[in-house]
Amino acid sequence: MFDLNAHLRAMVELHAPSGHEGPLRDYLSGVWEPLADELSTDGLGSLIATKRPTRECEPSLRIMLAAHMDEIGLMAREVVDGFISLQRINGVDNRVLPAQAVIVHGRRQLHGVVAAKPPHMLPMAERQNYEPLDNLLVDVGLEPAEVEALVQPGDLITQDAPMIELQNGRLAGKAMDDRASLAALTVCLQQLQTLQHGHEVCAVATAQEETGLLGARTAAWRVKPDLAIALDVDFAVQPGVEADNSVELGKGPGLPVGPNFHRRLVDRLRATARSQEIPLQGGVISGASGTDAWAIQVARAGVPTALLGIPLRNMHSPVETLDPRDIERAGRLLAHFIAEVEGDFLLATNPEGGKS
Repeated sequence: MFDLNAHLRAMVELHAPSGHEGPLRDYLSGVWEPLADELSTDGLGSLIATKRPTRECEPSLRIMLAAHMDEIGLMAREVVDGFISLQRINGVDNRVLPAQAVIVHGRRQLHGVVAAKPPHMLPMAERQNYEPLDNLLVDVGLEPAEVEALVQPGDLITQDAPMIELQNGRLAGKAMDDRASLAALTVCLQQLQTLQHGHEVCAVATAQEETGLLGARTAAWRVKPDLAIALDVDFAVQPGVEADNSVELGKGPGLPVGPNFHRRLVDRLRATARSQEIPLQGGVISGASGTDAWAIQVARAGVPTALLGIPLRNMHSPVETLDPRDIERAGRLLAHFIAEVEGDFLLATNPEGGKS
């Protein structure tokens, strides 16, 4: 029996920053292989699981589902007196770094902590400010000569944050962005084992989203989809996050509208959610979504694209928090959409007589 929480734990506790997705790709390959007809990897390292149609449908579509593998991370910049200075790869918030446990991926894994100056040693004016990244150092507890022998510039440094179970079934950990969405793709592939569908499905775990949506660009050219649905996390309601610009935990995935998203595709996903009684939240993104959907939409001659967002609190921190029911609902919505959608729904005419 599929255990969603165990699957999510396995992914978030792996270490795979942008450009170094190999450990997660290897794990996902083992999970997705029995659920797909073919596995492949593109030149940038994105994993593509292809599931062929199981019934006749005319026309038959190629549907791309995309969620990114990479997590935020750091690299060693240099070793100074046994301490390791930091270089940001992407997305790391230095506000939450001091006193955080990390793993330095040197010649062997070294557990360490981000050193924080005692507040007693700070000038009064500096006590009100966050330390810039250049002032933060990692202490692994070894003598300087040992650190220099084991660590070199460019070695990865990742958050050492196991997944924890909170109250009300909610979960917290690092890299829920975007492994929550990868888990939803797994749920979708699981559901499709028992549903007849007339379209080819390409579930893609993309590389290097956090460094510029790179894997989505290359994978979209490789897959050549007729339409695409990207999955990512979305800002969940919490103190300091306005309700107008966020979604709520436990009330289903978000499905925004805006220029990045094909309105007829969004409407068809909503219709599936209603027919399957799957709760769905809305939202408006007036420009770039900052997700794989933004890159896929303009691949090749253009791809009709939509975005599903998993509600997430504390984004880009070691305690990203979600409700796994939202993951399950997103995966189930995708599977039923694929099983039910008509091959020509994007070609239907609008009330004014043109094509939408």
